[in-house]
Amino acid sequence: MLSVRGAAAVALLATAAGLAAGCGGGTRQDAGEPSAAFRVRVVDARFPRYQGLADNVPLSITVRNTGTKTIPNVAVTVDGFNDVSTMPGQADPQRPVWIVNIGPVNGVTAYVNTWALGPLAAGRTRTFRWLVTAVKAGTHTLHYRVAAGLNGKARAVTAANQPPEGTLVARVTRRPPLSRVDPVTGKIITVGQ
Repeated sequence: MLSVRGAAAVALLATAAGLAAGCGGGTRQDAGEPSAAFRVRVVDARFPRYQGLADNVPLSITVRNTGTKTIPNVAVTVDGFNDVSTMPGQADPQRPVWIVNIGPVNGVTAYVNTWALGPLAAGRTRTFRWLVTAVKAGTHTLHYRVAAGLNGKARAVTAANQPPEGTLVARVTRRPPLSRVDPVTGKIITVGQ
């Protein structure tokens, strides 16, 4: 029969063994990602140049695999949805410029501002689509870049062997759109559309 101290020691060892088995074991996250360069081209990037506060606007970036190999996991990172405040003493200096209402379907990753849509065969295209809402007036720039995987081993490059990236500039006015709620349907109707 175990003493109370012996039972506590056995329970502690069992817990430690369980934690060790669940932490850091298994294969590396990038184990299946090939170390290679994959040719891509951004064939279309659309974002309304003029927007108003509270406007829901689409953003889309279409990527084509111009190489001969299947891209393991085509991904796009977009920087500029947030701005950094310089006001001292803030717990989080990140302030939204646009709120991402809807990101690319089935594209969520564990990385900040990065979405991935899986393998992309040679000659095929994939379009990343977002619906965002402007919450800060001014002229703002989004910077996007394409990747061939999430772990850095599979690299996306253009025909000129450069990173596939670009910028989109939008002017957000302070005036929100004129809108009303339809009393019958409950839908929001924007005046002028």
